[in-house]
Amino acid sequence: MEDFEEVVPEKKPANLKKEVLLIVSIIFTVLVFRSSLYEPYRIPSGSMIPTLKIGDYIVVNKFAYGLKIPFSDMAFGDINLDPSYVFKQDLPKRGDVIVFKFPKDPSINYIKRVIGLPGDTIEIKDKVIYVNDVATTTSAVSAKPFLKDMEAKFKKHKLKFFSVKNGDAKYFIQQDSDNYFLVNKDKITIPKGELFVMGDNRDFSYDSRFWGTVPLNYVKGRAEMIWFSIRFPSGDGEEFLFRPSRIGSSIF
Repeated sequence: MEDFEEVVPEKKPANLKKEVLLIVSIIFTVLVFRSSLYEPYRIPSGSMIPTLKIGDYIVVNKFAYGLKIPFSDMAFGDINLDPSYVFKQDLPKRGDVIVFKFPKDPSINYIKRVIGLPGDTIEIKDKVIYVNDVATTTSAVSAKPFLKDMEAKFKKHKLKFFSVKNGDAKYFIQQDSDNYFLVNKDKITIPKGELFVMGDNRDFSYDSRFWGTVPLNYVKGRAEMIWFSIRFPSGDGEEFLFRPSRIGSSIF
């Protein structure tokens, strides 16, 4: 009489199911983290030079102005959801660098600096910004440290650099002395629930001077830190450049 060895069937389906559930839970956790806590972004343009350079990878604090319910502010295609906050949405401060949904196309993210808050008046005279009839304090600074690794397409311009104080915020901007396209802007009052934003690369930024204010519920978060910085060769004459000195820099 032959002996038969008991064959125990492999539990591959059960193990596979566990692995799939684990992967799904990890992906879901990452998406929740990015939606409500922190999210990485890459800077694709030069509108925020000298604060942010092309190729900077930044971390955006998504709960800087209040904790949002995950996925409540998504925008894709024709769908544009307004965020739902666990408590309430706090108001950004003048000088904050924010990421927001572009009002003309909410599926696109923009990054600019907050210049004016709801109820403020904004006026520009000879490129000087007046907030509530008070000129933002500016003082010229040396161009040398900023021109060291300046993008080639901006080097051909007559750039000047300034330290700016707007409220409690202090930061640097650059201007093209030969650019007189938008030197002045008539006084406006920022509507309730809106923000006036501008790029630090003042003469090369498409911002509130051109397309208007940003609704508060379009704000996605505040830029906090540069976690990586690398520029790849491009048709603009840019060469490969790795910027380790920028890693870990706070964004002001």
